[in-house]
Amino acid sequence: MTRAVVTLTLNPAIDQTISLERLTHGSVNRALGVQQNAGGKGVNVASCLADWGVPVVATGVLGADNAGPFEALFAAKGIGDRFLRQGGSTRTNIKLVDADGTTTDINLPGLTLDDATLDTLRRQMAALTAPDSLVVLAGSLPAGVADGIYAELVAALAAAGARVVLDASGQPLATALAAPTLPTCVKPNRHELEAWIGRPLTGRADLLDAAARLRARGIGLVVVSLGAGGALFLTGAGAVHAGLPPTQAPSTVGAGDAMVAGLVAGLGAGLSLPDTARLATAFAAGKLGRIGPHLPDKPRLLALAGQVTVTDAKLWAAGAADVEA
Repeated sequence: MTRAVVTLTLNPAIDQTISLERLTHGSVNRALGVQQNAGGKGVNVASCLADWGVPVVATGVLGADNAGPFEALFAAKGIGDRFLRQGGSTRTNIKLVDADGTTTDINLPGLTLDDATLDTLRRQMAALTAPDSLVVLAGSLPAGVADGIYAELVAALAAAGARVVLDASGQPLATALAAPTLPTCVKPNRHELEAWIGRPLTGRADLLDAAARLRARGIGLVVVSLGAGGALFLTGAGAVHAGLPPTQAPSTVGAGDAMVAGLVAGLGAGLSLPDTARLATAFAAGKLGRIGPHLPDKPRLLALAGQVTVTDAKLWAAGAADVEA
């Protein structure tokens, strides 16, 4: 991969992770420690790609008043900083993590983006992409941005020949999946897949059928992340399930973003479906238990990839009925 991957984060955040022995509601809770990291889905993906050695450019909108953590991350990892700055502060997301890994998220409102800022971003995205570019659109939307923005960007980027990976949820995802032009790759989790198909998915065969229906809409690669249950990977040529290597990590925060980075790395390298599944799952496993958008070194990730179990999805679906969320 020679051309830089582009990630777009419209609603970045400074992630403040507070470690606790146990969160007790209605009481004084004393923190064991606190860390702050630049975050937001696209920022996290860019950071993980940089750890793997993939050239990456990150864009979006930051508040000028507290852009320092982002600038430090980009400088430390050689990530191209194409974020716009506007007056005000980037939001802070608070993560309360118990000793057993249970995480309580408190996400604060983000910046409000006006039409002029969005127009500048559209022009910048067009300038950053070229035929066969890989572009990641990820995360929630701030105030002032319509739910159709991802659908609009997918159409524009696809028309320019780019391959678009979309990781979103709620109405922005639903709108993008209903649009005439679809992304190259999407990575819903189980609950997002249930929301798209409109019913609970209670067993493996049900999950595989719903994922296959989504892929049949015309999406090149559909990945359904299942937490501790691994992930499904579907293309027109086949479908596999990837099982996580054994881990005792207490926190799964950020594993989904790491998986997206692994998907992009696999797509950029032209890996086969099984090898893409191994790499993406290894990225997710490597992120487990780590605070901040950081991966272990390449030897560790390659070792994890070697421990990922890849099974034909139909054989996996014929197994036990229940799947962990």
